[in-house]
Amino acid sequence: MPELLGEVSTLGNPPRVIGVYRSADLRKETRDVVLALWRVSDPGNVGTLLRTADAFGAGVSLSAECADPLGPRALRASAGAIFRVPLIAWGDMPEPRVALVAHDGEPLADATLEAPLTFLLGSEREGLSDEVVAQARRVSIPTPGDAESLNVAAAGAIALYELSRRR
Repeated sequence: MPELLGEVSTLGNPPRVIGVYRSADLRKETRDVVLALWRVSDPGNVGTLLRTADAFGAGVSLSAECADPLGPRALRASAGAIFRVPLIAWGDMPEPRVALVAHDGEPLADATLEAPLTFLLGSEREGLSDEVVAQARRVSIPTPGDAESLNVAAAGAIALYELSRRR
């Protein structure tokens, strides 16, 4: 059986089990905390953010041009979270909205964070568009090191943890 899975898998290390499901069966309810992903193109980051949202009880919203959350790499990175985390339509995200920007935002530790709330996270290369940022409060995660910015999945995890810590 492992040989057969290796032949049908698009992954370098094929899964040991497979399942068949309908995307219509995925969760659709709303959550009072949402990670909104703007053009996040890396499927590993999308899957990791789904898994992080699952850990903190949040929903996920995906803009156009995001990686497919049902693709093999995103599914693997989500570790099954895709079946527990509701995917929320881009326009149905709760207010207020907090744009996580790499620089020049209010420090996350000082920001007022109370649910309902949407954290907006931008693409790995370009971040959030000016149009998206204009509709939100700008918040940054201060980093004392030399890196230009955090990985989008790391930033989402830190933001959800900070909100959870305050509750």
